[in-house]
Amino acid sequence: MPRPGNRAPDALRPVTLSRRYLRYAEGSCLIECGGTHVLCAVSVEERQPPWMRGKEGGWITAEYGMLPRATKERKPRESTRGKQEGRTQEIQRLVGRALRSVVKLSLLGERTLWVDCDVIQADGGTRCAAITGSFVALYDACRALMDKGVLKTWPIQDHVAAVSCGLLNDQPLLDLEYEEDYACAVDMNFVMTGSGRFVEIQGTAEKEPFDRASFDAMAALGESGIRQLIGLQRDVLGLG
Repeated sequence: MPRPGNRAPDALRPVTLSRRYLRYAEGSCLIECGGTHVLCAVSVEERQPPWMRGKEGGWITAEYGMLPRATKERKPRESTRGKQEGRTQEIQRLVGRALRSVVKLSLLGERTLWVDCDVIQADGGTRCAAITGSFVALYDACRALMDKGVLKTWPIQDHVAAVSCGLLNDQPLLDLEYEEDYACAVDMNFVMTGSGRFVEIQGTAEKEPFDRASFDAMAALGESGIRQLIGLQRDVLGLG
């Protein structure tokens, strides 16, 4: 079955990273991965979370949300229901873990970096886009703190990005759009660093269990896609 736009199995969707998209945030990035658009912003709060008081260093935490018409049918805001869905909580914890994995928190000082990820338009892979775009916003926020002399030592140790993969009719695919994600027998998310180390792997067999060969094929695709995404991060950040 041909992919939308006749995209090759190992090809990413067109990706655009727009830095400093918001005027007031210390760091921000609009990431567009095909039809998925996520606005990522980093805000600096000059205090630790209450549970960290008395401990050295800072913290990075994330919030994730989806605009009501980010999808084909309107989805009410979670705030009107009075609680977050389990999926929302899972994704924001994932984003926070991914970013913390590449930051030396002890160098942040006694402050919190809030990462807000708002899905403007959803067409699959929103959590992966949120991680990839948030890294760019985080980098700029840390650079702003360094320029002001607030931070004395650069805290970011490596890049981090994420991408989805799947198995459709026994064909491994990279960077799933919604229709592919819905139809796949297996869907996976890979979060990796620039040095090629895994931060997190999420994988589910929707129907039949899958074998090691299929996993290895999807992991290879994920690694290839993340290398490309980190290359785009480096380009937009002027790191060559």
